[in-house]
Amino acid sequence: MTAIITKYHGPTNTRGSRITAYANGHKATIPYPYELSGMECHLAAAEALVKKMGWGPKGELIGGGTDTGYAFVFKQ
Repeated sequence: MTAIITKYHGPTNTRGSRITAYANGHKATIPYPYELSGMECHLAAAEALVKKMGWGPKGELIGGGTDTGYAFVFKQ
């Protein structure tokens, strides 16, 4: 089982805030979803990576905070 790690990136002069999800050398970046808050924002990035990789329904993603963002795994 692999964990999906997420990280928040603040805005720059040319890009808005965003969240990146990483796993197994792959990544997906989404614009910061201001309509969500806290862990829900990071979960949206993790779900975007799952969709991008075509990992399909493996169960519910559960997660918790880390020093740099969040980590998610599939609940079996």
